Amino acid sequence: MDAPVAAVFDSYPAGVRLKLLGVRSLIFQTALENESIGTLTETLKWGEPAYLTEATKSGSTLRIAWKKSMPDQYGLYFNCRTTLVDTFRTLFPELVYEGNRAIVLSADEEPPWDSLSICIAATLTYHRREKI
Repeated sequence: MDAPVAAVFDSYPAGVRLKLLGVRSLIFQTALENESIGTLTETLKWGEPAYLTEATKSGSTLRIAWKKSMPDQYGLYFNCRTTLVDTFRTLFPELVYEGNRAIVLSADEEPPWDSLSICIAATLTYHRREKI
């Protein structure tokens, strides 16, 4: 993790930071398990940790973040011009969504790792698939 990305994670409250670092690990694990994703680029987009498939161009950008305006939540943010969130709503109606751009998670609950894994894989392979 480069210094600017690490600084953003370090700025988050401790409990949320641990959850987001877990999501970050799941993102990298998903990329390792799917050879079509390739090496990820970790950077900042809009001041938030973002994950890009620059090497293979297989996926859409995925961001993860906590926002001061919603201190008890954090989220996974997707390109709003994709069909990703609409698809996730169909597959996982139990999750909480913000418009067509995010899955919102409670800082007080254990993340739904299995569901998130599928959503992450779909995002990082979005341009290689017609449908999930």
